[in-house]
Amino acid sequence: MKINLHLMLLCIGAFLFSVCLLAACEAQEASSSSPVQDTKISLGIDVLTAANFERLKGKRVGLITNSTGVNRKLKSTLDILFEAENVNLVALFGPEHGVRGDVDAGKYVGFYTDEKTGLPVHSLYGKTRKPTKEMLKGIDVLVYDIQDIGTRSYTFISTMGLAIEAASENGIEFIVLDRPNPLGGRKIEGNITKPEYFSFISQYPIPYVYGLTCGELALLLVGENMVNTKPGFTLSVIPMKDWTRDMNFESTGLDWIPTSPHIPHSYSPYFYPMTGIMGELRDAVSVGVGYTLPFQTVGAEWINGRTLADELNAKKISGLYFRPITYTPYYAFGKGKAIHGVQIYITDFNKAPLTTVQFHIMTTLKKLYPEQDMFKLASNQQISMFNKAVGSNKVTAILKQSADISEIMLFLNKDVEVFKKTSKIYYLYD
Repeated sequence: MKINLHLMLLCIGAFLFSVCLLAACEAQEASSSSPVQDTKISLGIDVLTAANFERLKGKRVGLITNSTGVNRKLKSTLDILFEAENVNLVALFGPEHGVRGDVDAGKYVGFYTDEKTGLPVHSLYGKTRKPTKEMLKGIDVLVYDIQDIGTRSYTFISTMGLAIEAASENGIEFIVLDRPNPLGGRKIEGNITKPEYFSFISQYPIPYVYGLTCGELALLLVGENMVNTKPGFTLSVIPMKDWTRDMNFESTGLDWIPTSPHIPHSYSPYFYPMTGIMGELRDAVSVGVGYTLPFQTVGAEWINGRTLADELNAKKISGLYFRPITYTPYYAFGKGKAIHGVQIYITDFNKAPLTTVQFHIMTTLKKLYPEQDMFKLASNQQISMFNKAVGSNKVTAILKQSADISEIMLFLNKDVEVFKKTSKIYYLYD
């Protein structure tokens, strides 16, 4: 009787388990197929596709894109337009990293033919950064679809602005397929670039973190005469659906495609403005480039990580925490050497300042290690790039003299409120 009872209990248990397993599988299947569960926003290319490409019918199309130009299901915009029966895609234009994202950072690219489509690819990151009249011959409309990272020194927005000018000069319509700003639409940080410091990494008089989507930024560049356009020029934006200004990238439900080798993850854009300017002084410190944590660390052989972490945490910078770390870069600064410093952690993205972090670190390093002058460790070219990234030489002057973080903060914040008022005119989203 004991054996039979035992078997009975086993059978009942197995039956109940199978019922639960079946219910779980059915629930999973239902949730995966239910549109209610799909929380992804719709990108500009998704909206254009849903409208059956009406805006492009009867026009010869040139496309400015790279590997990040995909729809919400990760299909390339390039391939979508090429395959669409009512779209005549005639030419491609590639920014830094190439049209399919297979070129290293900073490497110049020449003219070539896209293997998959057979279309001509004109490089906008070589000898020519602005489309020429010859490149644009036979094109009626230029379409722009590239994911940027919401930071002024990232070169894709410079490519967009120069392409807008070229389109206007040649009587060509310009359409932006809009994409989210990974930093959201609320954060605005940093001073406005001075004209004498305009460069490909600071092409326009906007703050370092500008709080606009690429479509909104295009409207601002034209509306505020930051780019040269002729009367009658047509700029259009195909807006996203369901994106709001409170969303950082991880709130969109979208999958992240690396925008460049050192922006590999959906959270990488959060760290780039924290250390990217300081990273221009590449002979002075590591910012994690060359290791597995690009822009998330600051280190050097001469730094005591625990001491630096303690000093920075004592500042109680909102939304941030600093932990000591030792790592060995695989390339770039400190290759093959033990580097000591701090890793940056974001505890509250909405409260965390981004741009000012590197200057807190630089002033603290000067206090702790006055004999290690970062501007003497760096080359003149690197200092020049640092100033271009800042958009001024003012911060360099402060760091060389008083290293007063309050003075730096005052300078960095001086243009924020004015830009907020100006940029709101061009908002497409709440």
